This record gives sequence, C-alpha cells and structure tokens, in this order.
Amino acid sequence: MKYISEIRAACRDPRSLEKLYQTAQRQNEAAEFAADMFACYQESPDNILYGAWYYRLQAEPAVVRRADEGIHWKLAIPLSIFAGLLLWLLSDPRLLFPNQTPFLALAWAPIEACFVIVFLTLAARKSFKQAWPILLGLLGFLLYASVFTWFPSHTQYPTLAMLHLPLLAWIGVGLYVLGLRSHYTDRFAFLVKAIEAFITMGIFAAAGGVFASITYGLFEALGILLSDTAIRLLAVGGGGAIPVLAVAIVYHPQLSPTAQRFDQGLSKLISTLMRLLLPLTLLVLLIYLCVIPFNFMAPFRSREVLIVYNAMLFAIMGLFIGATPVLDSNPPLEHEKALRMGILALAILAVLVSVYALSATIYRTVQDMITPNRLTVIGWNSINIGIMALMIYQQFRKGPERWNRSIQRAIGTGAIAYIIWTVFLILALPMLFR
Repeated sequence: MKYISEIRAACRDPRSLEKLYQTAQRQNEAAEFAADMFACYQESPDNILYGAWYYRLQAEPAVVRRADEGIHWKLAIPLSIFAGLLLWLLSDPRLLFPNQTPFLALAWAPIEACFVIVFLTLAARKSFKQAWPILLGLLGFLLYASVFTWFPSHTQYPTLAMLHLPLLAWIGVGLYVLGLRSHYTDRFAFLVKAIEAFITMGIFAAAGGVFASITYGLFEALGILLSDTAIRLLAVGGGGAIPVLAVAIVYHPQLSPTAQRFDQGLSKLISTLMRLLLPLTLLVLLIYLCVIPFNFMAPFRSREVLIVYNAMLFAIMGLFIGATPVLDSNPPLEHEKALRMGILALAILAVLVSVYALSATIYRTVQDMITPNRLTVIGWNSINIGIMALMIYQQFRKGPERWNRSIQRAIGTGAIAYIIWTVFLILALPMLFR
C-alpha cells in the first residue's frame, strides 16, 4: 500500500497520477501501483479518473500478471516449518509458569504473527523498516504478559492474557498490512480475509488431526508407542506450521486488502455460507427473544449463561463481516435487498439481546464487585453494541444506496476500538487489580 495515500491525494489530478506511475515504473513497482489504484477504484467507483486508470492498467498484461502471480510456496513452506519447530521446542512440559500455565499458551500467537509478518515482507519484496517496530512490539507485549503471569496481580489475568494475546497478534498483522492511516474499506477487507484465513487454518487443523491420528494408530498397531516428544511434534509442530501456510493461500502479499480476490474460491464459499446462515440466526434470535420473559433472571444469576451471550455476540459480528459484500456489485447481487434487510434485522435483534446481557453483567458487578473478567466483558459488550448501533443508524440515515459501505464504515471504525480495548486490557489489568 505504498502508493495508496498519494493516489487518494491526486484523485482529481491526472498529471500527478501519471508522474506517480512513471516513478513506480522506474522503481519496478508498477504492480504495487496497479494494486493500490485498483483498491482506490473499488473505494470510489464513481471517480472518472480512477475508472480510466483501472481500465488502462487492466489492459497492460505485464502489470496484471505480476500483481496476480501465484502462491509463494518457496517462502511459505520453510517459514511454516521453522514456526512449527519453534512452537514444538516451546511446548516442552518443563516450560511452565509457577501457576502451571504453559509458556506456549501465551507465546504461540505472537510468535506465529511474527512469522506471518516476515512472510508478507519477504513475499512482497519490502524492506523490514515497517515490520521491525511491530515485531518488537509483539514480543514486548508477550514479555509484559509473561511477567504478570509469573507474578499475577490477580488470578484471572493469566487466562485473560491467553485469550487476548491471539487477538493482539492478529491486530499486529493488521497494522503491518494496513499501516497507521488506513481507510475503513481496507480495514473491512482485511477482516474478511482474516476470517478466510482462520477458516483455512481450521481445515488444515482438521486434516492434520486426521493425519496425526492415523500415524499414531499405525505405530500402535505395530506395538510401538510414540514418545511424548514425537506426539508433541505431530500436534504442536504440525499445528504451528498452519498459520503461515493459510495466509500464503488466502492473501496476496503484493496487493492491498481491497485489491484481493473476493469473488472466487474459498472467499465466495464463505460469503455464500454466511448469507445462508443469516436467516437461520435471525430465526433463532427471534425465538430466543420470545423465550426470555419466561426465564428472565437466568443471566443475572448464572455466569455460564453470560459466557454464552458473549460468544454469541462475537459470532454475530463475524457473520456480519462474512455476509456483507466487500465490493460494490454492478449489477446488484440477486436478492441484495433481502440481504440488506436481513443484516439490519439481525443487528436490531442482536442489540436487544446484547443490552439485556450487558445489564445482567452490570447487575452482578453492582451486587458484588468489579473483577478483571467483568470489566473485560462490559468493555467488549459495549464496543460491539456500539458497532451494531452505528450500523443501524447508518442504514436508516443513508438508505439502500451503497448500503454495504455503511456497514463497512461502522465495522471499520469499530476495529479501532477493538485495538484500543485489547491493548488496554493487556497493559492495564495488572495495574488496576493488585
């Protein structure tokens, strides 16, 4: 995304865009310029100058071919092997904190994020100038969380650190890809690609689990029992190799998030699946709202019910991201009006259920005391409710025209709140609860 800010600044200046393109050609970065121009055109398809450049660059086969080259297996495979071996070494049972928390439980996500960033940097042929601060930051957060897991100020912090360091690792990759001044369309496109990468990891994990089970069974049939070290190599080492491979498959390092492909392969399958789940989720929430009055106090008394509510809320946010079209469709998608109304109805119902769950959490806090878990839940609930409320407001305010952009803006803005709250929780909880 080297040229995207300059392209946006010259959105009505043909001379500056031509000079910028000539500079990119001299630096052998025409493919990167083309990817950024495609992204700007997707953001503003009504801009005539962007449209002219879009069709001009599409007519240059060399540029399009370089920007659409295949998966970087020669990089992805060695890096994934190194990542798996490192996690396998860190899975040594002796590497435990005093409270018996395995070091790997904290370290795996930041380490995997570092390998993913290294892969993206090398595959895009970029300098590590942008990568180093993020790599050091991720390792710094890991060290910080490790210190307060070794000397926990509160018994709940190690568990919360284990839950939020993976989110922080994902944020680190996003900051590397997007930069500090990203457009909401790029943030939304990155979230879509992240979901695609997570699902790809799940597919790899399922296949790896089958392979590990068959391997163990074959040796057991011969009367040979694999050692704990070998089992950890299969499980942890194999699992540690998955993230880099998944990212290499679903994400093109030389293209900006909005310039990625969303109309074929796994991307199309995921969007179709999410849209099929939309009416089913809407029906379940509608039935649940009708049942709430008959067992109204359940979340006020039961911690487990509140956990289910929070998991449901994050799942619905993922459904919104997967079901919303990334690019404007011309002509419009079939049943696009029904899709918009379904997302809007689901957002309204989800806000009602979320406010109900949030009130239960606040009630339990007032009756007892504030704890790290309750503070965490209240924060996440408030952020997600705010995102959905903004989605609803934007839909009623701007109407059906380019409705997907309104949703992208709300979720893209909410992503900033996700970053702030995640960093706050990891850094502040040990200080607030001593």
